[in-house]
Parts: sequence; structure tokens; C-alpha cells
Amino acid sequence: MMDRALILAIDQGTTNTKALLVDRTGAVVAAASRPMSVDYPEPGWAEQSAEAIWAAVRAVVDELAAHPRAADVAALAVSNQRESIVVWDAATGKPLAPCVIWQCRRTAAACEALIAAGHGDFVEATTGLGINPLFPASKIAWLIDRIPDGRARAAAGAIRAGTVDSWLLWNFTSGKVHATDHSNASRTQLYDTGRLAWSDDLCALFGVPRAMLAEVKASDSRFGDTAAGATALPAGLPIHGMMGDSHAALFGHGVRTPGTVKATYGTGTSLMSLVPERVRSRHGLSGTIAWSLGGTVWHALEGNISVSGQTVAFMASLLGLKDAKALADLAMTVPSSNGVAFVPALVGLGAPWWRNDVRGEISGLSLGTQPAHLARAAVEAVAFQVADVFAAMEADIGAPLAGLSVDGGASLNDALMQFQADILDRPLRRGKFPEVSALGAASVAFHGLGIAMTSGGEETRFTPALPAEAREKHLAGWRKAVGHLLA
Repeated sequence: MMDRALILAIDQGTTNTKALLVDRTGAVVAAASRPMSVDYPEPGWAEQSAEAIWAAVRAVVDELAAHPRAADVAALAVSNQRESIVVWDAATGKPLAPCVIWQCRRTAAACEALIAAGHGDFVEATTGLGINPLFPASKIAWLIDRIPDGRARAAAGAIRAGTVDSWLLWNFTSGKVHATDHSNASRTQLYDTGRLAWSDDLCALFGVPRAMLAEVKASDSRFGDTAAGATALPAGLPIHGMMGDSHAALFGHGVRTPGTVKATYGTGTSLMSLVPERVRSRHGLSGTIAWSLGGTVWHALEGNISVSGQTVAFMASLLGLKDAKALADLAMTVPSSNGVAFVPALVGLGAPWWRNDVRGEISGLSLGTQPAHLARAAVEAVAFQVADVFAAMEADIGAPLAGLSVDGGASLNDALMQFQADILDRPLRRGKFPEVSALGAASVAFHGLGIAMTSGGEETRFTPALPAEAREKHLAGWRKAVGHLLA
């Protein structure tokens, strides 16, 4: 009975891997989660075990496969951390290197060389993305050059390269399918978002053999079917939706027309808004494909903040606190940061500044500074960075934006969300469930099955309450700190 149909939606993130059983009303029937670890082998480097990523996904899927309603699962859906890249042996399915994740800056010098050689304008015009080590193109070349005979094997089709969705799909299908969707392809910096095709020119520029890359399909496609023994699920279940996590969150918020911005507060933060047509940013943002359904492609404008929610966890560790919640609680024991500013450029600065060469800085310390003021500065830094991207987005769009829809772990912090509304001077809305990426992927999968998923329900709203003078004082202090770092 399709009325009882469930989607098993996976949200594979940098710090957590989650899975939900979702019904057609958007209700979460069951959930499972596993924490993820990130390795930082050298300054500016960030990587994860590709095998550990798959093991975590298999664990949460197997947990939900034991649920009493598992027989009602009609399809799988995947939302994934974007720009993280895996390379693996096409014959054995074994990864040939760690998964180099989106935060990694190991290819910064190669990217700077391409910019210095004058390739920046062509790359941005073709992909919507400024040349940056955030994106997989330079990472793939770096990886295959460190695999024995890597370049020759890749050109011969013996090595696969894919974003995390492709890696999971390969494993779910036991190596039968190597594919991705338009949203993930558009983040590789190898995909021509105007022609909707891999660019031979970009592949040549970055040194990536075209034979490595996945087939690109609509986000609601039937990408493949589960293979026997891959997980505890039965064979033959369709994987009927794949989408990058930020795109899935936008879809999960119910955004279908331009004018609304969503912010996903995770390890980093992504702000995204639909635009009427393919766009090239003039203010440090990215043009991207939001998603594709059937034969229609939607475009979006996006700003990526490299270290956002992770800011709070980082400061908690420095102060010897148990976790991010303990730091957030400490931050609320003081009314302000007492002039302390923390710019969390821990892997450089992302949008709208795009500076790989800078590192984090704390300023404004005095004899009156207490640990609570440092905690407060860390929490406020999350909101200030979002405000910078929001302002850039308004400048690109050329019109004020009405407000912000929020999701992700840090969005559960009411004090942070109120401060965010105050600094933006715009209302915020937060849905009942923070796992909007998984719900968005589930909605896409239902769409692929021909079922409309209804959603909505409870929302929490945050209304600006900070006087204009106080808001400008906060922003002036932040701008001074950022300006000093960028000088």
C-alpha cells in the first residue's frame, strides 16, 4: 500500500551519519545516527576514511532495517556532504586514498597557480564557482598523482572518482552503478552548468581524466537498486533520490521559488537561495544547480562558510569544556563578549572572502576578559559570518531578502538564533525537525515514486529585537576584526 510507504533517507554528514524512516506526511517514524571523525594530518588538511563513511551508513541502514515497519520502505534517498571526494579501484571497490573532505586546503597552491595563470574567469563562467581548494577538481588530480600509475589507470577507466553520494551508490549496488545527480556534479568544478555536461576543457585544465567521473542524472532519478548482501535491506529496493545536503535542505524547507534564503548550520554553514536563472556572483558567492526534477533544472546562489558550528566545538575544546552545549551555556552567562571578537578562519575564510592564507584570530582581550566572553565571541562568530554572506547575497540579487529559514544542529540553540535574527534584522523560522536535509532527500524520492510528500507543521519564529544602534556596534566590531585579519 503506497499510503504506508516509507523512505529510508540517509544524511551523510561530516560529523554525523544519520538515517530516517519518513512517511508521506513528512513524519519521522524512526531514526539512527553514528558519529564521524575527521583527521587533520597536516595544517590545512582534512580527511576521513572512505571505508568508515560506508561503514557508518551501513550501520544506520541496518539499524532501521530491523524496525517493525521496515517492510514499508519503498525507496532509499541520499543527502551527502558535498565537495568531499573519494577515489576507488573500479575492480575491487576498495578506496585508494582517504576521502579528502570539503574543508581540506591541501591544493591551495595549485589553485593559486591556476588563478595566476589567468584561468579564473573561464572556470567561474563555466561552473559558477571561483577556483578554490574547497571544490573537488584540484583534489582529484592531487590524489591520482599519488597513486601508483594513477593517471594511466584513471584514463583507462580502472579508477573511479566520485563525491560521497557516488561512493555510497556504488556500495549500495555492489559496484553496478557509478552515478551522481546534477546538484553534486555542479559542485565539482568540472561540470558545465550551462551545457549540463562534464567539460573536457575543465578536465584538461585540472588534470582529471574524464573516464573517472560518474554519469549525471536528475535528482529524483532511479539511480539503481540495492544489491543482495550490501546491507540488511532486501535486494531490489530503488535508490530513488540523491542530492547534496545543502540543496536537500533547501528542498526540505519547501522553497520552490526565489526570494527565500535557507541556512544549514553544520560543521560549516551553507546559505542558499533559488534564482530565476543561472547566475554568476559578483560578491564572493557561488552559482550552483539547486536540483533537477525530471527534465527541469533549478539554479541557486550560495555562500559557503568553512567553519561555523565547528567554531563552538573548537572553542569548547580550548576552554576544556565537555562539549559545544556546555560552551553555549557558558556564553549565555554574560550579556556580551565584552569587546572580544573571534574570527574562526581555522581553515582559511570561505564566502564571501575566499582567503586560504589567513588563520583564526582572537582580538579585543583585556584584563577583564573571562572564559565566558571567549565562549560568547565564538557563538556570535557563527551569526556574524552568516550575516556577511546574507549581505553579499542581497547585493547579488539586488533586492532585500525577507528572512531566513534555518536548520542543522546549531539552529537548535535558541540564543544563537535570536542573535542571528537581531544581527540580520530579519525574522527567522525553524521547523520542528533539524534534519531537513534528510527530509528534503525523502521528499525528492517520494517525487520520483510519483507520491506527493506533504510537510509543514510546527515552526519556531525568531523576531529581531535588538535596537539599531546596538546592532551596528556589534557589526562594527566584527568588521574591524575581519578587516584586520584580511589586511
